[in-house]
Amino acid sequence: MPIETFRAETRSVSIKATPGVVLDLVSDPRNLPLWAPGAASAVRPDDGAWLVESGGTETRMVVRVSREHGTVDLLIAEDPPQGVFTRVLPSGEGAEYQFTLLFPERTPEEAVARQMTIVETELRAVRTLCEERRGNKQ
Repeated sequence: MPIETFRAETRSVSIKATPGVVLDLVSDPRNLPLWAPGAASAVRPDDGAWLVESGGTETRMVVRVSREHGTVDLLIAEDPPQGVFTRVLPSGEGAEYQFTLLFPERTPEEAVARQMTIVETELRAVRTLCEERRGNKQ
């Protein structure tokens, strides 16, 4: 039986804020509506996981954070390999935020392109929010 692999698409954004500021924002699921409003209109805790509301539906998510490694994974609770895998890297005095999505190989190119355009918008929002927070702490 062949092993199925997915297609990985990664985008990143440079942020003029420390990795800690970026991790603080993206590791707290309650901030999702601030930077990913299309994916999360509301978020609330649910017995060790998070209920993420979007378009009238709720998805149970698990957030896996490693501050030591700078990783924040937002995983579908019922299917943990599915989700979003992110990493915050130090970059000079700032940070680089990487965001990876996995798509089944048969996903139409147009669908991947649409989703990655949304990701790029979300990354710009993360940059704006983190740079504003950094400015408020000075």
